[in-house]
Amino acid sequence: MTAIDSSLAGLQTAKKAIVLVSGGLDSATVLAIAIADGYECHTLSFDYGQRHRAELLAAEQLSATSAAVEHRVISFDLGVIGGSALTDSSIDVPESPTEGIPVTYVPARNTIFLSFALGYAEVVGASAIFVGVNAVDYSGYPDCRPDYISAYQVMADSATKAGVEGHGPKIYAPLIDMSKADIVTEGMRLGVDYALTVSCYQADSQGRACGKCDSCRLRAEGFESAGIADPTRYV
Repeated sequence: MTAIDSSLAGLQTAKKAIVLVSGGLDSATVLAIAIADGYECHTLSFDYGQRHRAELLAAEQLSATSAAVEHRVISFDLGVIGGSALTDSSIDVPESPTEGIPVTYVPARNTIFLSFALGYAEVVGASAIFVGVNAVDYSGYPDCRPDYISAYQVMADSATKAGVEGHGPKIYAPLIDMSKADIVTEGMRLGVDYALTVSCYQADSQGRACGKCDSCRLRAEGFESAGIADPTRYV
């Protein structure tokens, strides 16, 4: 086999993955994990009517610096149905811990995100979908639990051409049982630049965090528990 033939063979057998990248700490870590696992990564972000666009800019930067093959942003507006502090400006983002499922939960968001990823995976021939959901520090969101991911996998296997033919993409949630401190530690080991990430639910136009919302609190606690300096920029 010539060098050219060998190169082409490598391209034909490359593992492809769709990686959901929000621009936050968790998804940045998942992207690094997928790349370390040898996947050719196609990153996907969503402009869904959220409070700020800083996270979308962060996702674009993370994808570029991680050498993702392609980065796409899919736009739709969940603000038309509202029901969440992240998509409805009339609902305040809580700045102290609350009981039960918080108002920052966005109805059906992960189901919608994964559905777009599933379609994209079929188009590019990806064998994996990576998502950064976390059940340990998950803030009470029902679509961040292991049984949700398992149920979605069953649906995906029966709802797609690739799945019916026996080679549908597998959904990986490598952070699902990890603490935030463990996530930070793993990301640092893999060389993630967390200074590029935006986790805050109500960051300003420059990506500076409020330091008060649930996401900011969990992020800060994670860095502190890991014994690693937090590069978050605050308002």
